[in-house]
Amino acid sequence: MPVFDYDPPERFVAGAVGQPGSRTFFLQARAQGRMTTVGLEKFQVAVLADRLDELLDEVLRRSGGTAPVPAMAPVELADKAPLDLPIDEDFRVGTMALAWDPDTSQVVIEAQEVTGEDEEEQPVIDDDRPGSAVLRVHISAAAARAFTQRALEIVAAGRPPCPLCGQPLDAEGHICVRLNGHRGDTT
Repeated sequence: MPVFDYDPPERFVAGAVGQPGSRTFFLQARAQGRMTTVGLEKFQVAVLADRLDELLDEVLRRSGGTAPVPAMAPVELADKAPLDLPIDEDFRVGTMALAWDPDTSQVVIEAQEVTGEDEEEQPVIDDDRPGSAVLRVHISAAAARAFTQRALEIVAAGRPPCPLCGQPLDAEGHICVRLNGHRGDTT
């Protein structure tokens, strides 16, 4: 199983390439002349950002406010730059995990390669078989807050929502479910 470990990265960001409605989303980590880029879905970026904020808020709560966790993203850590080029996807993300390391006061983010939707868990028979790739990143709480802010901005930069139904508007046209009578059962 190849593990792309960054402890800490020089840069760790979420980004998107393409026009709203047909964007491709990525996580990108860079350090010491190497770079790892992994592809994922828009909802995965949103969930990662939400869970990171929840994790940091919980660490802060449990510590009684003494943990080195900022309540907001520090302005000096804001990263507005585009993804680094070339954007060569190392693997596609399936599962993600988050943890707080109290010894280093860092967040650990793991993104594991998708293994196939219909695969069942099989016992390991041969220890030499290749496994799923993993991107593992260790970042400070402040860097995690900055990552979250950027990730939420990337997700929100897509198509504007329909004012009636809230679904994303398509450039080619929009069939609003509220105007088509598809409101569901209201009785």
